Amino acid sequence: MKNKLTEQEKKLYRQVDEVLHYMWDPIGVRGIAQARDEYYSYLPQVFSRLVNNGTTEDIASYLVAAERDSMGLTPDKGNAMNIAETLLGLKEAIIDDGF
Repeated sequence: MKNKLTEQEKKLYRQVDEVLHYMWDPIGVRGIAQARDEYYSYLPQVFSRLVNNGTTEDIASYLVAAERDSMGLTPDKGNAMNIAETLLGLKEAIIDDGF
């Protein structure tokens, strides 16, 4: 397993962080500056799924499980699918297309 991320992977990692904080945001903290790190613990798992060719369903399932098991919430499966599709679109634009 490699230890260093390429520049494209670094860009994708930052974008995944933004999506988790501003779009996924299951506990509603996007407007609270002190909570900017709230979803950092989920970031490596989501990123790993993306770069290892996870499917929309795989990524959405992880987000649903995080909402249910870690946060004690009733997951929004539709939103999780939308977020997963957004993330895969970012991966395609940044990594697969080389931008």
